[in-house]
Amino acid sequence: MTIIVFGHKSPDTDSTGSPLVWAWYLNQIRNTAAEARLLGEPNTEAKFVLERWGFAQPEILDDVTTGDRCVVVDTNNPAELPPSINEAEVIEIIDHHLLAGGLCTKGPINVTIRPLACTATVMHDLMGAEALARMPEGVKGLMLSCILSDTLEFRSPTTTDHDRAVANALAADLGISIPEYAAEMFAAKSDVSAFSDAELLRMDSKAYELDGRKFRVSVLETTAPEVVLARKAGLLAAMETVASEDGVDQVLLFIVDILNERSTLLVPNDLVRKLAENSFGATPEGDTVVLPGVVSRKKQIIPNLKI
Repeated sequence: MTIIVFGHKSPDTDSTGSPLVWAWYLNQIRNTAAEARLLGEPNTEAKFVLERWGFAQPEILDDVTTGDRCVVVDTNNPAELPPSINEAEVIEIIDHHLLAGGLCTKGPINVTIRPLACTATVMHDLMGAEALARMPEGVKGLMLSCILSDTLEFRSPTTTDHDRAVANALAADLGISIPEYAAEMFAAKSDVSAFSDAELLRMDSKAYELDGRKFRVSVLETTAPEVVLARKAGLLAAMETVASEDGVDQVLLFIVDILNERSTLLVPNDLVRKLAENSFGATPEGDTVVLPGVVSRKKQIIPNLKI
């Protein structure tokens, strides 16, 4: 039976590339039939990466069934997975996020969660020297892209020395300049012209519950924050609609300025104003507040949220 490999909903570059990397490993090294899937349309950076390294976009998966054998990568949170995930046969989890809990498997499984910046770095370590020696250029390119995306080209505080070393080794093998290639990736990520305001709010978001309130915590990583901020009125207006449709109390949008290493939080109401003050010690003026040094949802945003 073919194993399906997928990451989280609203797939970013890591949740697009890592399923393809691990599917290659299962097929070519473990001689086990496997196919990558996505839980939604990938963002513009991920689409760029797929085209750059010669991969077709994986099929989008709406749900799983009791007959599916699955490997889950880049998440272990049921809220970010197919609705029927606990009915399928999950055989492995490979991740770099906190342990969320809530997954129920049909038997003992392999679980690897390591404090690294990227799932692809975890996979690099799991594969071993033989697999890495056989890895084709395209798969190496995916792995490098995932690491550069998740670390914001090593700017994110989630970056470890090991992530950096793996990325540098891959870039050397590929004959690629990391600054030049990362600039291409981030330019692709920054082009959001084709997306509606609601799509931008959902593009890279995670569900999070705090003191009985449900939030959709969204980030937009860009080298051109002014382009996103020019749409501020529309984004603020769309927040209420998206919150209602998605069953959350509030959407939080952090516009991450990659080059200047800071975020701008949109402040639509007193709830978010209070949250900004209690979480980051920041006093909003008007409907935005700038948060210097804040670029990582995983390490700097979600752990600090307080109402």
